[in-house]
Amino acid sequence: MSKPTQSRIAIIAIAVLLSSIAPITPLRAEESVEKAGVAVGLTVGNVLFVPLKAVSAAMGAISGALSFVLMGGDDEVTKQVWRDTLPGPYVITPELAKKAIGERPELDLE
Repeated sequence: MSKPTQSRIAIIAIAVLLSSIAPITPLRAEESVEKAGVAVGLTVGNVLFVPLKAVSAAMGAISGALSFVLMGGDDEVTKQVWRDTLPGPYVITPELAKKAIGERPELDLE
């Protein structure tokens, strides 16, 4: 047998051996595409949301402190301003996004 024929037979034998050893599972491209889409969406959302939340929290902290001084030490207004501006979330997570838009219904494609 010639050298190229022997190497082809060896390659075919290795391919058959590997295909019999490897577990056969269907590949679901939809899951990978969906995960990539969620990651891109969260990244873009956080690029916009995080700076806006930082500005909002900083302005709320300053406004609350200023209201304490201007109201003569009355802390109710200060607490209300801080309650409205300082609590999280500070980052959009997948769980937060699902809660905001709801769960995607599973499609029956069969």
